[in-house]
Amino acid sequence: MSFVSDDFVLFFLVVCIGYFAIPYRFRWGLLLGSSIFFYAYWRIDYLLLFVFVIAVNYLCALLISRTANEHKTLRRLLLGIALSASLGTLFVFKYFNFFIEPFNDLLAQFGVNNQIRILNILLPVGISFYTFQAFAYTIDVYRRTIPAERHFGIFATFIAFFPQLVAGPIERASHLLPQFRQEKKFNYAGAVNGLQIKVYPIVKTAK
Repeated sequence: MSFVSDDFVLFFLVVCIGYFAIPYRFRWGLLLGSSIFFYAYWRIDYLLLFVFVIAVNYLCALLISRTANEHKTLRRLLLGIALSASLGTLFVFKYFNFFIEPFNDLLAQFGVNNQIRILNILLPVGISFYTFQAFAYTIDVYRRTIPAERHFGIFATFIAFFPQLVAGPIERASHLLPQFRQEKKFNYAGAVNGLQIKVYPIVKTAK
């Protein structure tokens, strides 16, 4: 779903209205559901990969936070698992073909005919942003900079949050995570200003 499409304008307005229409303690659920819909609207078959990165970083960070600093080997192992899930996924989908072509050329110079196949896969939307954001969170937990988020739904919302999912910026957990628990009051002047800044240019471009 493009940010400059009519579908996104309708989607955005429905989410905004729903957000302020329900009790604040349930708003993270609306944001998570709408973010998953936003991602699946592009391509639903990559949704499992998206959930995989979220789940691995959630579990690893939670276990890291519960492991004493004295157990350095276990903490580093858990960090390595999160690194493999996040950056490994990014490498396979974004950089594998880039490196495999010169590698195959090198093999050919040594007479090796059994070359590695190029992957015929489409790059998942937002993969750079959500993998780095997830792993950066796990690093912060590893360093004891922030506590691990125990609520899986809120953590998933932090990674999947649709306004910054496909175009960034990469948000620090210390800045964004607490906001999903805060009660936001509707501000008419702020809403009008936001519509003028964000929605009006989108509508104008879509036309």
